[in-house]
Amino acid sequence: MTVIVRSMNLDANADRAQTKTTPPPKPAKGDGVTPMMVQFLAIKEQHPDCILFYRMGDFYELFFDDAVKAARALDITLTKRGKHNGEDIPMCGVPCHSHDQYLSKLIRKGFRVAVCEQMENPAEAKKRGPKSVVRREVVRVVTPGTITEDALLDARSNNFLAALAEAEGTLGLAWIDVSTGQFFTQSSSAENLNTQLARLNPGELLGADSVLGRESLKFVLADWQSVLTPLPAARFDSTNGAKRLETMFGVKTLESFGEFGRAEVAAAGALIDYIELTQKGKLPRLSHPEHIACGGVMEIDAATRRNLELSQTLSGTRKGSLLSVSTKPSREPGRAC
Repeated sequence: MTVIVRSMNLDANADRAQTKTTPPPKPAKGDGVTPMMVQFLAIKEQHPDCILFYRMGDFYELFFDDAVKAARALDITLTKRGKHNGEDIPMCGVPCHSHDQYLSKLIRKGFRVAVCEQMENPAEAKKRGPKSVVRREVVRVVTPGTITEDALLDARSNNFLAALAEAEGTLGLAWIDVSTGQFFTQSSSAENLNTQLARLNPGELLGADSVLGRESLKFVLADWQSVLTPLPAARFDSTNGAKRLETMFGVKTLESFGEFGRAEVAAAGALIDYIELTQKGKLPRLSHPEHIACGGVMEIDAATRRNLELSQTLSGTRKGSLLSVSTKPSREPGRAC
């Protein structure tokens, strides 16, 4: 029997955490699982923190917990397909030709989506045997800060992927707009971090788990919990970050682009590493990093920004804000008010 699941207000962070802790069960011998489902489970195991869009013909199908969460978030029908360990397998799907609108809703609710495509047609698969499964691979992981599709972006504002790092007792920020390639860094501190983040309004903020959990930053980061993505501290090594950036831009030293603090380099390197991981090695065209000196832009604290209704009104809408009456697009290089 088909079950209709209606959407409700979700705690996106809670759902994302649940995805990590409740992966689909592994197939057991003799449980009757199909070769296709074995493939799905193997790919899902590699992306436990993502909703897996699994391509099957003209649809992206979702199974198990992914299907339950997506059906609720998207207000679409939840069905079932086959059994696993004696239990029905929940399933839902979205058409490939219109998947952008569903992808957009999931990203706005804080989910990460791994897009798994068919890498060959069924005829090619059958050459290997009548029960062979079409080869599939995840070609991209879509996160709130790595969106590139025009249909999912607001042309009137930047969508920054930002990273926060610490080195030698100082903080550093780096941010990239993946869709435009704009790349910036700036030194930071616990005192002015919230003001800087309010200016950038990042779609996603990366940080070492050891730094994000620091007592001195808990209050500062309280307003940004919904966009935080904790990563292992090893990804924020400034020496490795410098080498990665030098290799990427073909220079012997980053001094070619300006003076960068170690924390800024660590944050910038972590951004490149994260983009490479989510884009499966296909880096978009990026400008070289530009250091923004402290005092180089006007800094307005978050409370003043809200009261001035610069980008949205006090009721939370863009209409009626200063930005809404501007005649020019606001996608400036991280320098907007």
